[in-house]
Amino acid sequence: GPEGAGGGPGGPGTRFDEMYRGRRIQGVLTGPGDRAAAADPRWQVTVDGRPLHLMRRADGTWLSMVDHYRSYPTPLEAARAAVDELGPGEQLRDTAHGHGGTHQGGHRGLHA
Repeated sequence: GPEGAGGGPGGPGTRFDEMYRGRRIQGVLTGPGDRAAAADPRWQVTVDGRPLHLMRRADGTWLSMVDHYRSYPTPLEAARAAVDELGPGEQLRDTAHGHGGTHQGGHRGLHA
């Protein structure tokens, strides 16, 4: 599968890089390589080079800024679901510019 693919440091399950429905999804597990990181993993995920912000729920599942109502077992599955929600010509909003790095609502994190 795509998890663990992409080369570079880290073992299986620490990164993914795939084309899904014509969009490039990439993710890498970040943070220190200790037990705390395993208990509270942090992922940097992008869709077509734009950041997809994920949150981990208390039950260990993941949700994205695109869909706050469903959760997924893995960051990759959450990213695929975000791609499923993107319409033709829509891209993820770059929240780092002009939005203080946080999701401000409206159009589900998307723009045309």
